[in-house]
Amino acid sequence: QVQLVESGGGLVQAGGSLRLSCAASGTIFSINPMDWYRQAPGKQRDLVAVIRSGGNTDYADSVRGRFTISRDNAKNTVYLQMNSLKPEDTAVYYCHAGVQTRPGSPVFSYWGQGTQVTVSS
Repeated sequence: QVQLVESGGGLVQAGGSLRLSCAASGTIFSINPMDWYRQAPGKQRDLVAVIRSGGNTDYADSVRGRFTISRDNAKNTVYLQMNSLKPEDTAVYYCHAGVQTRPGSPVFSYWGQGTQVTVSS
């Protein structure tokens, strides 16, 4: 009943920028938190950035100062602005959200399909 649709990935040179978007649709009462993860080949899926209610954010040490997460609650959308990209940022990036479908219901995790980000040197 809930879908997360990602966009904005692609190929960019080191030092460049990309902006990822993830829009949630379906039967949604509330979404909290919203996060971005990434997974490189042969590696585990790691948290990149999280945004909570009221705009509180946190970042992985490897991206702090270069990436910015934001959300538009009216649009059920989360963004990841990625600046000063490095080859080690190359990975599949996944949007994640904790969703309530009605008041008082449990919070379930939903994932996007992933979008490829490739940074060349």
